[in-house]
This record gives sequence, structure tokens and C-alpha cells, in this order.
Amino acid sequence: MEAETVEAVPPAGTMPVHRGEVMAAEGTGPCPSCGGAGWEPQGYAYAVGRIEVRFPTLAAEKEFAQVAGRADAAGQTDQQLFHAVLSQRQHRYLARQMCWVLRVQGVETYILQPREPAELDLLVESIRPAPSPADLDVVIGLRGPVAGPEACNGLMLPVLAFDQIYSFDRDALLKAIPRPDKTPAAQFRAASEEMLDRLLLLTDNAGATDEHRAVNYLAMRYPAIYAHIAAAFARNAALTGVEVRPSALSGSRRILDVILATTDRTTDVIEKAFVRVDVTEEFPFLVSKLAPFYDR
Repeated sequence: MEAETVEAVPPAGTMPVHRGEVMAAEGTGPCPSCGGAGWEPQGYAYAVGRIEVRFPTLAAEKEFAQVAGRADAAGQTDQQLFHAVLSQRQHRYLARQMCWVLRVQGVETYILQPREPAELDLLVESIRPAPSPADLDVVIGLRGPVAGPEACNGLMLPVLAFDQIYSFDRDALLKAIPRPDKTPAAQFRAASEEMLDRLLLLTDNAGATDEHRAVNYLAMRYPAIYAHIAAAFARNAALTGVEVRPSALSGSRRILDVILATTDRTTDVIEKAFVRVDVTEEFPFLVSKLAPFYDR
């Protein structure tokens, strides 16, 4: 079955373009910055959260303080200073020393490591001079073993060796979703916000299981689900369920059906629609468009 090409939701310039997909699709190569050839991947991840930078050791903190002390930092916040120092090429050695943590729903979930040294830039670009609670980072890569206590000042979390990071804010994502012509802007915005929250706040969604990878992929890259929920709200129906199950088409590939259930607020009639997502390799992709779903 031929896969449909899906455009990224955020506008041009909001997200970096995919890089290294050919290498990443194999998913079995070593991670140069994660321990060399003995580093064994334990699965894929498509996680949505917030990236934070931390000092792994006292020595790294003191070195940063010395470098920052030579900069003109008057009036800058700590976050602005981090951005100003680490974004300079001559200070990339400091960026390599830092501990980069991905928090999902406020919980420390992964220690991030680039699969290739050049991808360090994606981590540095994720630092916002003026951070907001609405900031989002999408991290795609391979899950590894739990890092030792020396990796991040005693913090022991699974390593996520990433191939791609998208950094943007919630408002940019929602504004970039195409709005149906007949749907008022305020109504569509409210529906999109609720849909995004429902998808990202699924229980224990660390982006590590096939089900959560499929859901996170759709939330970030398939705008049709937002239009579908907005249309349901216009019919006085509510979003009452999101279910993920293996597709009947699964064979040599792992294909999942993501099913959205809406319930009429007056009649309690339930309608379901589904979309198929292939999660066999590191980068999920759409197999079939949103269509009505009928229980068998």
C-alpha cells in the first residue's frame, strides 16, 4: 500500500527539516556519543516534552561560570545567558559537556544524546532565551539503557539517542493547522487545543511504545484530526475516546489504527473514525487517511 505524503503542521521556519532519515531508518548503528559500538538500542521513541540543560558535574558548572564571567551578561536572565554562551561556536565544547534532559508532562524522562556530533546544534537551538510554558520539543530517536549516575549529576534515566528535534511553541503549532473555511476561527482554535491536550496527556505517554509514537506523530504532523474534531463539536458531539489497536493490515510491518470516538451530546450516538499509521521504523508515517470506522 502506498503511503500518503503528509506535510508538517508548523509553518516553514518553525521546525527544522528532516535530516539523516536514511541512516536513521535502519536504527541499528552505534551512537558515537553514547558509548560506541557496545551501545544497544532498545526501541524507538517519538516523544513530546520540554528540553532542559543542566550541569552534569561541578567542574562543568565552574567552567561555564568562568566563560560567562567574561561575557557582557548585565541584565540577562539565566536562560538568556545559557543561550548566549552555548550558541557561540567557540563554546560548543561546553555544550558537549552539558546534560540535556527531556521532561514529558513535567517528569524527567530521558537524557538526550545526539546520534551524530553535528546534531548537537539541535540541542543548542532548543534553548529559548525567553522560555514559555507553551514551548514544545519533539524528539525522535532510539531508546537506550539507563545512563550511569556520572552522566547527569546522579540523575539516572534512559538515554534517548536522537536523530531529529523539532522545537516550537504551542501557539505556532495551533496557528499553523489549516482551518476549514466554514469553521469560525475561535471555534476551531478551541477544538484544536482540546484535541492536542487529549493526545499529549494520554496516560504515561513517553513516546516509547508504538501506540504513543503513532499518537504523537499524528498530533504533530496530521492536521486532519483537528478538523475532524472541530466538525464534531459543531454537530454538538464530544470527543470521548482515543484508542490505538493493531491494524488488520499488519504483516511484516507494524501498522496501527488510531481510532477517534465522538459522542452526540443529545442522542448519545457514538461515531468513530480512524487513521492508519506505520510505526515499523524510527519515523512513523501515514498509511491511510482519516475514514469512518465500524466495529466488527
